Amino acid sequence: MKRINPRRLVSLSLVLAVTTASLPLGAAEAADASIAWSPCAQDATAECGTLTVPVDWDDRDGPTIELALARRKATEPAARIGSLVINPGGPGVSGVDYALAATNYLSPELTRRFDIVGFDPRGVGRSHPVVCSSALLREMPGPVMKSQADLDARLAYNRRLRQDCRNRTGPLFDHVSTLSVVRDVDALRAALGDDRLTYYGVSYGTLIGQQYAERYPRRVRAVALDSNFDHSLGTAAYLETAAAGAQRAFEQFTAWCARTASCALHGTDVPAFWARLLARAERGELHQPGQPDTPLTAYDLIDYAFATFYGPNWAELAQWLVAVDRRDEQPSAAASPETDHSQDVRPFPRQVFCSDFHLPVRDHREYAALLRRQAAVATDMRYSPAALHAVAACLGRPAPVPNPQHRLQVDGTPPILLANALYDPTTGHRWAAGVAAQIGAEARLLTYEGWGHGTYGRSDCLTDAVDRYLVSLTPPAKDARCAAVPPPG
Repeated sequence: MKRINPRRLVSLSLVLAVTTASLPLGAAEAADASIAWSPCAQDATAECGTLTVPVDWDDRDGPTIELALARRKATEPAARIGSLVINPGGPGVSGVDYALAATNYLSPELTRRFDIVGFDPRGVGRSHPVVCSSALLREMPGPVMKSQADLDARLAYNRRLRQDCRNRTGPLFDHVSTLSVVRDVDALRAALGDDRLTYYGVSYGTLIGQQYAERYPRRVRAVALDSNFDHSLGTAAYLETAAAGAQRAFEQFTAWCARTASCALHGTDVPAFWARLLARAERGELHQPGQPDTPLTAYDLIDYAFATFYGPNWAELAQWLVAVDRRDEQPSAAASPETDHSQDVRPFPRQVFCSDFHLPVRDHREYAALLRRQAAVATDMRYSPAALHAVAACLGRPAPVPNPQHRLQVDGTPPILLANALYDPTTGHRWAAGVAAQIGAEARLLTYEGWGHGTYGRSDCLTDAVDRYLVSLTPPAKDARCAAVPPPG
């Protein structure tokens, strides 16, 4: 079969209890169910369209928005099963772009048997994005707060940013939670003419699939969830489990360097080398290679390493760390691109996350304790930069949020497939195991014994298992595993 390029998949991917009643199959969410498809402006080989949905599903006669859609029709119409709705996560990554490039990410078997349908969720991409002042976003403080004054400043900044984004975005700002997205997806399913939903979601897109199965269990045909979020976690558990995942990924990098002669740090005590770099960064002694006027903080180092674990791109990380250590003046692969300051506003999809997670921190004393607890489980990485940034960005968000955390209550669905890498740096395997335990008998956890974020395409074993489930509704055995395939380079 054609090997899918997982690094390209990863490149598109940079959590009030809901009702669990089994709603009647025919009673779709009320929306303008017509989709006028036409060739996409950016790629005439695919079709684009829009679906009208209410801003507030509890006020269906109120304002509406248009959801942006893209569709690649099944390449073998006679073998077509139906539509496969896909979402690459983020929140903030475009499902429209994902569908347009489906042949880069999905197997020929899936593109042969399904119309591949991508959508930009409300508040994202082409679907009335949440936007904020570009100048104000550039003022965003770092997520590591060293004092009560830092925390107070962050709270004040977040208040200013929320008001700015709400003013610029309009009423949709307060209606972008995954609960609303799930209702949009059901309207999309009906508009596509499918009695039941076939869905593949990655990363944050897994939350859409989980909550769809919870709200509409009898409307599920197949739901495959790749690299899972756990929406049951509070502040401490969220930060600690995320930090543990980042640490496991770092340890895999260290092990790779120890056994790989081509690693630029081969033969080096990598944890000790790393600790020295962090100490130098904290003293203000480091800069971005090729950019002597751009200092590197300890957070910058951790964040860059964390980003390379998505691939994973271990060779690149080792080379960059050597360049940082030597204070190289030549630009490296890590050199940051110039930021475009020409736009007055920029998208800010973080509001979606802040509508799904209530992660309060009372004061800096509690924040410092949370940092210590993370460092205890992540002795090298200290924390997950993604999780720390998310908590900081949502601080002060008024409670209750539209979609607060809860344990999933899924009952009456067909089997649901959960795939996860053992060493995923950002949606750790522990999250997928937790989601599987919450779903219960309907869950099938498929473990990829390797690395990186996003599993589909990393091995024939895993890709074939997902394809077989989506096409033939044959799930893998409980607790099935696929062996790791070494990443390129």
